[in-house]
Amino acid sequence: MKNFLVKTIANAAALAVAVWVLDKITLTGGSTGGKALTLVIVALIFGVVNVVVKPIVKVLTFPLFILTLGLFTLVINALMLLLTSWVAGKTDVSFHVEGFWTAVLGGLIVAIVSWALHIVLPDED
Repeated sequence: MKNFLVKTIANAAALAVAVWVLDKITLTGGSTGGKALTLVIVALIFGVVNVVVKPIVKVLTFPLFILTLGLFTLVINALMLLLTSWVAGKTDVSFHVEGFWTAVLGGLIVAIVSWALHIVLPDED
């Protein structure tokens, strides 16, 4: 349970950095507390997408991973961020990613920030 909480907080922080750095990734809300709650909800959606959909996509695109020496991971991360944006839109959560290249940059930012936070934060159950 602690591991799940740490990963959710790390994802929320990484998504917050992506929202802060990129203008075309938007998070709307009234107060700071409302935005923080929205970030946690988006992080939960992002976590579910990464747990359920990402492994299936990685298996199906394995030849592209081999061919591009792993750089196709950037495309997969972008697609997961776009899928998170789509699910958030369907559930009336105010998070939106505008365009594929914004999603590529956002996925790269989320990957780097969450990696750094996973190093700093404890990772035990």
